[in-house]
Amino acid sequence: MSDRAEAYGVLGELWRWAGEDLAALDWAQLTGGDPVLPSDFKIATVAAASIAAAGLAAAELWRLRSGRRQHVAVDARAAAAAFRSERYLRVDGRTPPGAWHPVSGFYRAGDERWIQLHCNFPHHREGALRVLGCDGIRDAVTAAVAKRKAAELEDGLAAAGLCAGMVRAPAEWQQHPQARAVATLPLFEIVRIGDAPAEAAGRGERPLSGVRVLDLTRVIAGPVCGRTLAGHGADVLLVTAEHLPAIEVHLMDGGFGKRSARLDLRRADHLEQLRVLMRHADVVCQSYRPGALAARGLSPEDLARLRPGIVYVTLSAYGHVGPWRERRGFDSLVQSVSGIAHEGGVAAGTDGPRHLPAQALDHATGYLAAFGAMVALARRAREGGSYLDWAQLTGGDPVLPSDSSCGSRSLRRGAGSIDSAASPATASPIPAWKTSRRFSRRRRHPSACSGT
Repeated sequence: MSDRAEAYGVLGELWRWAGEDLAALDWAQLTGGDPVLPSDFKIATVAAASIAAAGLAAAELWRLRSGRRQHVAVDARAAAAAFRSERYLRVDGRTPPGAWHPVSGFYRAGDERWIQLHCNFPHHREGALRVLGCDGIRDAVTAAVAKRKAAELEDGLAAAGLCAGMVRAPAEWQQHPQARAVATLPLFEIVRIGDAPAEAAGRGERPLSGVRVLDLTRVIAGPVCGRTLAGHGADVLLVTAEHLPAIEVHLMDGGFGKRSARLDLRRADHLEQLRVLMRHADVVCQSYRPGALAARGLSPEDLARLRPGIVYVTLSAYGHVGPWRERRGFDSLVQSVSGIAHEGGVAAGTDGPRHLPAQALDHATGYLAAFGAMVALARRAREGGSYLDWAQLTGGDPVLPSDSSCGSRSLRRGAGSIDSAASPATASPIPAWKTSRRFSRRRRHPSACSGT
């Protein structure tokens, strides 16, 4: 199967899962294919399919309102670049400060297992240093981690509300209770959570003109969802708070097309103001940990009563089921725990794990969350109702045929990028021959992961 046909096949699977009109697929044109980035994970294939799915959903909303179809065209090379959008951002011709702190990265623990620390937010970094009992320089952290067992450190940091992930092989992850819990989840779920009259989605010259979206997300996945909806014409308001840390490059890259406001949900008057905004919204997108907003009376069911016809999009790292459902997580951590980083190191022939050359899980989840939101808006227009759109970085049935799937999105195993103390955003130049899908300096062994 050609790469172009494979991407189109992934798009078709997404479209069929959503239950949309299959005739719309004839209006999608996908060109190019992998390899684009220095990895034999099929990043460009996943990028093209997820971006095309969001575009096709927007075109379907336009058809429902106008009776006219639109062509959707996606080039694999451009799609792969979109999955690295934060790395190409420039301000007055200059690159803004990076997101990756020197303390973040991979460390070898005392039991010879690798663990990744995610310390890009100041409070996560300070908390990790307290647990480790060391100064915030890499040599000190290296020495402190070397005294610990990786799994115990991973659990200890998680119990403290911090962010880390022990590097696992795919087969090991497949046996983990969290992997088992999310194994039956699709890449996204759209669930009807209440009754409401049918309501047209949008009014105006763009597919989502007139649609109001509240964006309560940070970093990459959620902001990509809101940015995508804004790109199709939605009126998107980013709601954050002064006390919440933000990474400047992600705030700017994910903020195109949005307005912003600050509300501190610890204050009763601000919480009530948010409820007022929600009464007039069509879509609410949030990436708080599962249960965090429900504790403030803002669960999906609460919002369906407050605003019948709402589409509630919720994103999480590890899913909404299983023992890790409340753990904090990020794209690079999911790569580490699920086997992607391990396989990257194996394929590159190096001593240690390697991340992908893109935050592919985040970007794919963001586009698929936007896709789900627009599918839900189309359902609301046809039959009424309030809807919940679940999206998570881990788990799900792989939508990409492969001889090896690591259980996170639809990515094949591959060479990864260069990453140790450096950010997974940084890929060293790799000769063209190493970008082949057949690239491997070690013989590949069958894995216990699911996949066909």
